[in-house]
Amino acid sequence: MLSFKIKKLDIFQSYFFGDVEFRNDNYKINIQNQKRGKVLKLPFWINSKKEKMIVRITGSKDLFVEDYLLYCGQSEWLEIDSDEITYFLADHQDQFDTIEIMDT
Repeated sequence: MLSFKIKKLDIFQSYFFGDVEFRNDNYKINIQNQKRGKVLKLPFWINSKKEKMIVRITGSKDLFVEDYLLYCGQSEWLEIDSDEITYFLADHQDQFDTIEIMDT
């Protein structure tokens, strides 16, 4: 499992942009709706034979949202394209602190 600490996540018109930390390294994050389908891209390469990953965003008081996303390889940022995650984040802004990514 990969675990990213959310440092900052700001809402814009239809997406979220911010900063996350993974093993003392800082990365940019972009969360948006499914313009390209349900997509996950990581800021580094992982060796996974799985096509889909579970992306879970958690907060205090057992608050979470998750979705199964197609792993599409490496990108400059952590990129999450999911209607479910984007809309839930908009309704519960500033209540999340962790992003977990797991093989299905």
